[in-house]
Amino acid sequence: MPVVARAAVHTGQGAEGLEIMKVTVRDPGPGQVLVRMGASGVCGSDRHVLDGDWTLPSPTVLGHEGAGTVELVGDGVETLAVGDRVVMTWFYPCQACSNCIQGKPWVCTGSRAGECLLPDGSSAMEMDGAPAFPYLAVGSMSEYATVPEQAAIKIPDLVPFEVAALIGCSVATGVGAVVNDAQVIPGRSAVVIGAGGVGLCIIMGLALAGANPIIAADIHPESLELAKRLGATHTVISGDDLPQQIRALTGTGADYAFEAIGRPQSIAQMPACLTSGGTAVIVGLPPEDSPVHIDALEMAEGGKRLLGSNYGSTVPARDFPLLAGLYLNGKLPLDELITKRFELDDVNDAFQLMRSGARGRSVITF
Repeated sequence: MPVVARAAVHTGQGAEGLEIMKVTVRDPGPGQVLVRMGASGVCGSDRHVLDGDWTLPSPTVLGHEGAGTVELVGDGVETLAVGDRVVMTWFYPCQACSNCIQGKPWVCTGSRAGECLLPDGSSAMEMDGAPAFPYLAVGSMSEYATVPEQAAIKIPDLVPFEVAALIGCSVATGVGAVVNDAQVIPGRSAVVIGAGGVGLCIIMGLALAGANPIIAADIHPESLELAKRLGATHTVISGDDLPQQIRALTGTGADYAFEAIGRPQSIAQMPACLTSGGTAVIVGLPPEDSPVHIDALEMAEGGKRLLGSNYGSTVPARDFPLLAGLYLNGKLPLDELITKRFELDDVNDAFQLMRSGARGRSVITF
């Protein structure tokens, strides 16, 4: 029987905040599982939807960083069983397109996650008999969610739900940007612009990779203090003079620069922060229609590279268990990343805290 769940719903353009409403979550069909949510991260991508920066079908059940327990499995499910603890991936792969076949699910061309739909083109959620759309086909700010089997990755039971939820987006994105995309070489210098949730995960990834020095740049001193605890060796206050500050610390500029905010002005600063032959990585996602001015001559003459990082080039079935193992072995201090916990009823307070520039990550617990 379908379950009725309480969920944080964005009713559409012009809506002020989220409403806690009841949604009907259907039983899992073939190749699908029903998950009882244990925790959901509060991510900047959710805020983009809430603030009208991105256009999505509505009503939208927000949340895409989720972890929980499998409650039911549909026909044909082979990798999961009732009782398994799972992390959700917000970009389930179709497993059939050329990119998936080549082992690049982060650029899958057959997934319907961006439409907030299951592979068959339907939604697993309803409100008052009409479809509701779980954000990125997850909708983790709901007590229950039905997702494709490949969107739920089993992890060890010892990983707390609130930590597991963050592995599904910010941790995989940040660490993956370092390890998979930039392929950082030990001993090389790096600057991270933006010490929010994803930026802090980039810093942890850089520490894991052996980068040195690791420079965190942000406008909030409290965020920079947390960055130091998570691996930054130096901190600077961001401003128009950021490239000069980076050169003062490194001599000729950093070998790597990561932008983790999605702010066009700071993305444009990255090439000037680099030494010759350096690599700039765009990790933060800007609002729609936000072009960035880049000095192409400087890039070419300096032999500099500009990379776009989508989900840290993550292969969820491979990488989520690896990240969970690094956490359990003390290599990724993810507990320190969580600085505030909210009940579902207080979800709007969580977003207001994010807008105020709060350090670390907030999570919704169920």
